[in-house]
Amino acid sequence: MKNRIAIFTVVLLALSLSSAFAGNPDRLGTAGALELTIPYGSRGTAMGGAVVSSAYGVESMYWNPAGLASLEGTEAMFTHLPYIADIDVNYIGAATTIEDFGTIGAGAKVVSIGDIEETTEDYPDGTGRVYNPSLTVLNLTYSRILTVNVSFGVSAMFISEQVQDVSASGVAFDVGFMYDPGWRGLRLGLSVKNYGPEMKFAGSGFQRSLDGDRPAQPEAASFDLPSSFNVGMSYDFLDTGDNYASLSGTFKSNSYGSDSWKGGFEYAYKGMYFLRGGYTFEDQEEYLYGMNLGAGLVYAMGDTKLTFEYSWNDTEVFDDNQYFTVKFNF
Repeated sequence: MKNRIAIFTVVLLALSLSSAFAGNPDRLGTAGALELTIPYGSRGTAMGGAVVSSAYGVESMYWNPAGLASLEGTEAMFTHLPYIADIDVNYIGAATTIEDFGTIGAGAKVVSIGDIEETTEDYPDGTGRVYNPSLTVLNLTYSRILTVNVSFGVSAMFISEQVQDVSASGVAFDVGFMYDPGWRGLRLGLSVKNYGPEMKFAGSGFQRSLDGDRPAQPEAASFDLPSSFNVGMSYDFLDTGDNYASLSGTFKSNSYGSDSWKGGFEYAYKGMYFLRGGYTFEDQEEYLYGMNLGAGLVYAMGDTKLTFEYSWNDTEVFDDNQYFTVKFNF
């Protein structure tokens, strides 16, 4: 009976939110806080983001917080991404399972834009000063196995953006479910990402002087968060003990852009060596991303597992994205 109620809840949530989060390419570029959309971790990015139904560990706090419920013990993760336009993205996070309570995790993503030369109306060629914008996202995640087949997770995120003398802050929430019917490795997942109130910049940087002596401070317009609705499915088509392979797919409906389809695969040998690949398709002219490839290695040191992972993402115009990840599980 509990399984039926849980399944009914998941399906009802998916149906009720699908219309609210329908893709809308006409609104492309109208949302802010886009650092929320930068993923972390090499496994999910290597599989093209098609891991809504198969994410696990600390990395699942980005893709689907329900995946954190399957964590055993404690895991810490660090990821470094040399992003587009010489931007650096770093993420550090950790999660642990508490018996009879669930799994909790927390992390911080820091986006370093780099030095920018200051220009003003009076000095359009530069003032000689530089500033370094900073974008930070802090997350706190809770996940729990509701029934034998269904897990649930929720993430709360605090967003901070600082650009010279103006700043904006806000909160966002992710909610996710995973369903494992226990049939031949089939799994289903859904997540609602980046749902929260509008944000707005404010600060002394907006202060101006009219006619040399009249102070004025315009008010910045508010902006929405880049929310999305994600549905995914994965299938383990090979599991012989030493050899494991799976296929996965995800449909992402963006509230402020075109919808996208993601596909991925993963092969593992003895649970120690991993090869991964994926592809992202979006019905948008000159879409930035495409093919993804990656690999992983797990090294056991007693009761501690040390994991090294890497992913490469084909990127148009800019240098290709590369993710470097280290995990500790104990």
